[in-house]
Amino acid sequence: MGKTPSDRNSQSQPRIAIAHEFLTRMGGAERVVKVISEMYPQARIFTLLYDEEKVGSEFSPLKIETSSLQKFPRFMRKHPKLLLPFIRSAVEAWDFSEYDIVITSSSAWMQGIITPLKTRQICYCHSPARFLWDYSHEYLRENKITGIKKWFLGSLLREIRIWNQLSAKRVNRFIANSKTVAERIRKYYRRDSEVIYPPVEVEKIRLSNHHENYFLIVSQLTQYKRIDLAISVFNKLRRRLVIVGDGPQRDYLERISGKTIEFHGWRSNEEVVELLRNCRGFIFPGEDDFGIAPVEAMAAGKPVLAFGRGGAVETVIPNQTGILFAQQTPESLEDGLAQFFTTEKKFQSALIRSQAKKFSRQHFEEKLRRAVKREWEILQKELK
Repeated sequence: MGKTPSDRNSQSQPRIAIAHEFLTRMGGAERVVKVISEMYPQARIFTLLYDEEKVGSEFSPLKIETSSLQKFPRFMRKHPKLLLPFIRSAVEAWDFSEYDIVITSSSAWMQGIITPLKTRQICYCHSPARFLWDYSHEYLRENKITGIKKWFLGSLLREIRIWNQLSAKRVNRFIANSKTVAERIRKYYRRDSEVIYPPVEVEKIRLSNHHENYFLIVSQLTQYKRIDLAISVFNKLRRRLVIVGDGPQRDYLERISGKTIEFHGWRSNEEVVELLRNCRGFIFPGEDDFGIAPVEAMAAGKPVLAFGRGGAVETVIPNQTGILFAQQTPESLEDGLAQFFTTEKKFQSALIRSQAKKFSRQHFEEKLRRAVKREWEILQKELK
């Protein structure tokens, strides 16, 4: 039985739930959710799928509420594309009547939760789903979908796109993880949003003034991350490149790599920090909505060579904390690397680290708590 208005109005603190799409690996979005769950340790976490083996050390199963999709056969749970027709109904099935505020961590689905009139949703949006909007045609090409499958999936994506746009109206307050994402929210959802950058654990990364003459990538190995560009350039120049991460493109990327390219798979946070502290520079060839890893590199005092689109233009200061290259081509990245070497002596590790501090966990927590407080105050006024 839900709380009555008088019950809720007498509370000093709101009852909060957290909702995130998939807890099946530890990526950037999951790290954001982990911080939110530590800010609100009593909050239950609602998620479509949960893999205790992959994330159980970060998210206790005792705090997790899974959807009906968790009961689907394992082979379907390992291939989320097969779940597309079922996700919307799973999202809408949860009952949030026991909560005052739900903080959703969303790209495509979680903004679509249905809450009672007296439960407010704060949506931390990582981006309106790119496979539905500005990347939809590339998504079909990348997955090599043709013929009747292309027609069927295209129809399904159009249906989901309509639901995605309409479901944005269910959100009381949008928070974007970057200015780039705020622009997408405005374009596709016609909603304003506050920008709160993701939390970077700057204080856990010590400044380093030396390097071991290798460049570093920390990333999922998927096509849109464009790791192939870096491999092409580092093969040609025969320079050492260390790649941390895994994903569907790993076999292909290993096949096209020469002897100076090293694949380390996923590593612990401690191991990644050491690799960051010992690298000469960090390579970021994809267009990301924000990009936590480049900021972590800057926290270690390391300059970043990044494609000059998306979140990188908000975090990297050209010729001070790194270099931005103009086009996603090997030639443009090679030109950027040449500029990196020319500018390298001018980079100051302390200045680079000071830029990273602007995206600290402390800043994230302060701004998110203010947003929650505002929604709680609005709710209390409505209940009077």
